[in-house]
Amino acid sequence: VQLQASGGGLVQAGGSLTLSCAVSGRTLRTDAMVWFRQAPGKEREFVGALRRNMGTTYYADSVKGRFTISRDNAKNTVYLQMNNLRSEDTAVYYCAARMHWITDYRAARHYDWWGQGTQVTVSS
Repeated sequence: VQLQASGGGLVQAGGSLTLSCAVSGRTLRTDAMVWFRQAPGKEREFVGALRRNMGTTYYADSVKGRFTISRDNAKNTVYLQMNNLRSEDTAVYYCAARMHWITDYRAARHYDWWGQGTQVTVSS
């Protein structure tokens, strides 16, 4: 499985961006699709997750109500729509995947496949 993240950029506070994560390879093996982010000097943190087979989504409290995960099955792509961006959202965003859903889905160590990361910078 290969993941290709894209869509990052520079945006003003209050603005919006949509990140994409294109999945190739054995895509049917990826029930758990997740977004993480890592700001300079900080640990990688959970942003949101999609349980593909169930179609359910989960979000970190810090982004709940502002970020939305969606998917396009025909394109094998998962999206992270980010609205009302804040300076504290500045980070490198990564998409990740694993074969099976896990209750500890917020922990980065569980994911087998990672995209290369895309930079999001929010100016205040």
